[in-house]
Amino acid sequence: MNIRSFFVIALAASSFAYASNMAADAGKVSETVPPAKEWKTVRIGVEPAFKPFTFKTPEGVLTGFDIDIANELCTAMQVKCEFVEEADWNAFLVNLNKDKYDAIVSSMYITDERKQFAAFTKTYYQVPSRILVRADSKIKKLPADLKGKRMGVAINSAEERYALGELAAKGAKITRYKTHAMLMEDMAMDRLDAAAMDALIAATDFLGKTGNEDWAFAGPAINDKNNTKYFGIGPGIAVRKQDEALRVMFDKAIVTIRQNGQWKKVNDKYFSFDAWVD
Repeated sequence: MNIRSFFVIALAASSFAYASNMAADAGKVSETVPPAKEWKTVRIGVEPAFKPFTFKTPEGVLTGFDIDIANELCTAMQVKCEFVEEADWNAFLVNLNKDKYDAIVSSMYITDERKQFAAFTKTYYQVPSRILVRADSKIKKLPADLKGKRMGVAINSAEERYALGELAAKGAKITRYKTHAMLMEDMAMDRLDAAAMDALIAATDFLGKTGNEDWAFAGPAINDKNNTKYFGIGPGIAVRKQDEALRVMFDKAIVTIRQNGQWKKVNDKYFSFDAWVD
């Protein structure tokens, strides 16, 4: 699993519906959406079924990392956020272009296919993928010290693609597991020297649990700008292509909340790690 990792198959199902509606809606959208500089409210599409990014409290209130980030961005842009719930992930880009909302802030990973239907901001977070080793391990220098070491990854994960593409050639002995649960079981049983894993999964399901205290993250995130062919470039905010001014507003706001500390405040509320990959 890699958070919202490339829902290309799901998007393909919505692409036909989008294409059939686009011609009829294009004129209507351009006439009804005001210029960004006149906006007092920005309608933001979210899918509230993705904890801890977007979900509802027992009282039915929208909350989560994406919600808090969206509110901080709207504050920086001096506009009001109005959240619009989307029940069907596959309909997000179709409904964006049908003017159901003005932007999507819902952990949507940027892909070339999605860029055919929307304009994207720069990434506003990316859950890091990290290498884990035991505290008493002699693995200190990465990736050199992985030569000859037993390393586990989950099948069909971005970490698997990275390990097979980069680390196996450097001598790491890669073992592939059907599930993260099976991978973590072998880690706990001391059958592995290292593992590569999504940091959110590692922090939530493994690190800190009884018997796993001797494991820790080692080295920086591996899904950096040098490895986008394995991991992509992270999630961005989607807007209609004709709303270039709004995209620029969001990009400037992302820089603002990174600089003024509000992004970190939201990050620390939900994560025990820095969800920003340079």
